[in-house]
Amino acid sequence: MNTETKPILAFSAFSFKYTAQKEATLHDITLNIFPGEKILIVGPSGSGKSTLGNCINGLVPNAFPGTVSGRFEIGGETAEGKSIFDLSALVGTVLQDPDGQFVALNAGEDIAFALENECVPQNEMVPRVADLARLVAMEPHLDKSPQDLSGGQKQRITLAGVLTNDAPILLFDEPLANLDPATGKQAMELIDDLYKTTGKTIIIIEHRLEDVLHRPVDRIVVLENGRITADLPPADILSRPILSRAGIREPLYLAALRYAGEPPAPEKHPQQVETVAFSPAKLAAWDAAQPEEAHQTRGKPILALDTLSFSWDTAGTAPPVLDRVSLTLHAGERVSLVGKNGAGKSTLAKIVCGFETPSSGSLYFDGEDLSRLSIKERAGKIGYVMQNPNQMISHPMIFDEVAFGLRNRGVPAQEAEQRVHEALETCGLFPFRNWPISALSFGQKKRVTIASILVLNPELIILDEPTAGQDFRHYTDIMDFLESLNSTTGLSLLMITHDMHLMLEYTTRAMVLSDGKLIADDTPAKILTNDDIIEQASLKRTSLYDLALRAGLSHPDGFVQRFIEYDRKERRR
Repeated sequence: MNTETKPILAFSAFSFKYTAQKEATLHDITLNIFPGEKILIVGPSGSGKSTLGNCINGLVPNAFPGTVSGRFEIGGETAEGKSIFDLSALVGTVLQDPDGQFVALNAGEDIAFALENECVPQNEMVPRVADLARLVAMEPHLDKSPQDLSGGQKQRITLAGVLTNDAPILLFDEPLANLDPATGKQAMELIDDLYKTTGKTIIIIEHRLEDVLHRPVDRIVVLENGRITADLPPADILSRPILSRAGIREPLYLAALRYAGEPPAPEKHPQQVETVAFSPAKLAAWDAAQPEEAHQTRGKPILALDTLSFSWDTAGTAPPVLDRVSLTLHAGERVSLVGKNGAGKSTLAKIVCGFETPSSGSLYFDGEDLSRLSIKERAGKIGYVMQNPNQMISHPMIFDEVAFGLRNRGVPAQEAEQRVHEALETCGLFPFRNWPISALSFGQKKRVTIASILVLNPELIILDEPTAGQDFRHYTDIMDFLESLNSTTGLSLLMITHDMHLMLEYTTRAMVLSDGKLIADDTPAKILTNDDIIEQASLKRTSLYDLALRAGLSHPDGFVQRFIEYDRKERRR
């Protein structure tokens, strides 16, 4: 990158206010991005990251109207008056949900879509599509339909389609949001390979800082409340309290080094666990000073699956989605269910709730055969909270939404009101009981859906990706809330997640599915330090383990567990 050249993107005193809002979302943005740079934009939810991205690709103000002030130039020309089509020649955008960009019946046609619109001849189009598919390592999959592709494969096809325009700028909007840990790591490697081989300007908007830094970036731009509060090289950002002030999680290995009296500094190269300089003796001394974790006793078994199998293919020619899975959950446990996309996690949850019927095997809840219970009867024992609260909410008012299940069961009005108030109190929503749902934040809506389950007095709640798409502050709020529910009410929690931090910090046990089989059932620390399990299930080894190996610690899995316990206590202070 040569800063003597003109910037390819230039914001100068730029502000934007959506038509439907009173206050501006972006304030006085001044930012230059030069050709060939790789930039990471981070910030808490509501900071304006997505709006800034939408300004770059033209969705603002073309699709999302509002008031613009200041100046924004792209490719040396003002962006004012340029259409989305005009800007698409300069900016290729890869959305966080690749399904939202698929437009064709198979992968090859999807890559070719833009070329067909430009009436590119077939004899030119076919080799060009093949070249692009080869660039993203998807050439063998061109005949596959979208439903036959994994999340990571869909993202690669979407990227190949974007590359047909040969736009000089590539914008990635939360590329890791819907990917399992291993696929997310591959996505960062793919983006870095493209950056090196094509020389394009790369802009990444993402919450998961440590995962993005798996590959180098030139600068990190931090947004807070619609303003740029930092624009520095990664080593400088990581060595200052900028991230913690903004509610963004620093890499775990850096937190461990801080506790050991080794704060990061630019000259220590803190960008990656492989490069950071530190004293192994200091880390070993800190580890030796930590108390051993007390052994936790398990409550009575409540949910038991015995050789459970399920298949969508009744002919039996395709592999089963679940293959003779046996497991037991105990009262009061917090358990994570992890594995790559398509491993069978959500299918298992749907079977437990009665939404699907197993091909074979048995399910028991508190010793009772679940096959004898209807979905409604199971809902009184087992609650299911979906990833997106908007998909669960069916009433405009908070009280009505939480009372819905009780009213369906014919619970008298006075009793229903008391139970709704108790659930809202537990969830910290009682002051808002007469508010409309539309006035709530995403995290508050999530609490409403949990309250609507709690009011039925279940013994177990299954949560599907409880922290998906949330910044560290909101992630912590929701998980601390769930942990307090667990500790005060004895409610058992089963969390389906791709979030390795959640798995480490908030669950005492992890079960791992791979290709429909249960391949591990152990503590999160032991699972995330086992390379065989990590590879089979597309998980990601924690950087704490890598740090322990570099320090030569004799029990790296124990170090991981001791760090997690210490870190949780420190953050609660």
